[in-house]
Amino acid sequence: MSQWTAFFNILAKDVHAYYLKPPNISWGLLFPLAWTGMFFIKSGQGLEDVLGLLPGVVALSILFGTTSMLAVTVTFEKKNRSFERLLLSPISLELLMLAKTGGAIIFGLANAFVPVIMASFLTDLSSIAWGSFFMAVLLIAIASAFLGLFIAVAVSEVFEAQTFSNFFRFPMVFLCGLFFPIAKLPVFLRPLSYALPLTYGVDVLHGSVQSTNIMPMYLDLVVLAGFCILLFAGSLHNIKRKWIM
Repeated sequence: MSQWTAFFNILAKDVHAYYLKPPNISWGLLFPLAWTGMFFIKSGQGLEDVLGLLPGVVALSILFGTTSMLAVTVTFEKKNRSFERLLLSPISLELLMLAKTGGAIIFGLANAFVPVIMASFLTDLSSIAWGSFFMAVLLIAIASAFLGLFIAVAVSEVFEAQTFSNFFRFPMVFLCGLFFPIAKLPVFLRPLSYALPLTYGVDVLHGSVQSTNIMPMYLDLVVLAGFCILLFAGSLHNIKRKWIM
C-alpha cells in the first residue's frame, strides 16, 4: 500500500508542478497544430481532407507533448538532485519511473483528443473505428513517454534533452507515414521507417480513420507494445548504470 501511496503522490506532484506550464502547452500542443495548418495551406485542400490529416496531427500532438514533458520533469529534477530524494522513497524503481512517466502519458492523451474535438466541428467522425483508434493513441502515448524517458536519462541539461528529442522527433515526421506514405519514400529509407515505433501507431490511426493501414492492425499494436517494453527496459538499465550504481 505504501508503494502505491508513493506512486500517486509523485504523480500528483508532477501534475501540480509541471504539466500545465505554458512552455509544455505551447510546445506540446500548439506546435503540432501549427504544423498541420501548414500542410493544409501547402496542399491547397483546406478543410476538405480533415480525416486524412487527423491521424498525423493526433500522433504529432502526442509525440511532442509527451517527450517535451519528460525532458523537463526528469532532467530538471536530476540536475537539482531532487530525483535522488525520490530514489529514497518506499517505492521500487520500476513503479517510480511509471509514476514519472504516467503524467506525461495522461498529458499526451489529453493532447491527442484536442484535434479530435476540433475535427468534430468540421467533419463527420462517425466512420472512425474508435476502439482501435484509442488503443493506438494509448500505445503511442506510452511509447513516446518512454522514448522521452530514455532521452532524458541520457543527458544532464533540459536544453540537451530538447535538442536530443528533436533528433528523433523530426525524422519521425517524415519517415513514419504521418503525412507522406511510406511507399513513396526512397527505397533505402523504408527500412528505417519500420525501425521507428511511431510508424506502427500511425498505421493503426490511418486504418481506424480511413481504412488505409498497410499492415494488419493487430500486428501494429503488438510491435508498438514491444517498443514500449524495450524503451522502458532500456531506460531502467541506464538509470541503474548511471544514477544508482
